[in-house]
Amino acid sequence: MTDLNIVALVSLGAHPTSGRPRRAEQDARAVELGLRLAGEDLEVLHAGDPDQQALRGYLGMGLEELNVLEQPSGADALPALADWLRGSHANLVLTGTQAETGEGSGMLPYLLAERLGWPLVVGLVDVEQVDKGVAQVLQALPRGQRRRLRVRLPFIASVDSAAPTARQSAFGPARRGHIEASQPAIVNDTLLAEAELQPARPRPKRLKVIKARTAAERMRASTAKASGGGGQVLTDLTPGQAAEAIMKLLSEEGVLR
Repeated sequence: MTDLNIVALVSLGAHPTSGRPRRAEQDARAVELGLRLAGEDLEVLHAGDPDQQALRGYLGMGLEELNVLEQPSGADALPALADWLRGSHANLVLTGTQAETGEGSGMLPYLLAERLGWPLVVGLVDVEQVDKGVAQVLQALPRGQRRRLRVRLPFIASVDSAAPTARQSAFGPARRGHIEASQPAIVNDTLLAEAELQPARPRPKRLKVIKARTAAERMRASTAKASGGGGQVLTDLTPGQAAEAIMKLLSEEGVLR
């Protein structure tokens, strides 16, 4: 893949049980894919505190250097990342799907692609070939399906969990690797300053869906369910009574808590 100049964006992760800082699982997959495609030519970039020891978990994957754009807490890393990428020779930027710490919104690849004017590929599994400035990539779809896409360089891609698992981080290379810090302009994140952060909650479970292939099967299934004695037919209700009945059903199904 000599035509590819790859940059992997990494963030700080958190252990799901202890919460201790570590390399982020999704970002480590992006680094793994970048190493397989570019080898030692891979560049890795982080925006944040260069003194975080957890960043050395990426160096332990075999990297000699990790670039850090120093950003204090509460700063907007998007302008710094965009300016750095514009000044580089990168034509493929790999990211994780979603950060494990901070906002964790998963919006960074989208906002970065919009600011740079580059295409965005979601759910990247592999880059199969590059020919005349066009890359053929493999994208993950639900239920284990795959789709081949052709996208013109440069572009940004978020790496899917179906991509190769990240190699273990070795202690020796992690200690020997160098963290190169720079100090770009700092832009305060006004949106984050006004926002209220809270832990993510599990998504509400969905209502049961009757699976049937034909209209006749769906009709039989719905009829059987209605005559099973577990349902209730409500007629001639006021809007308030109907709304109350719907809220009760949603609460019983676990959609509302």
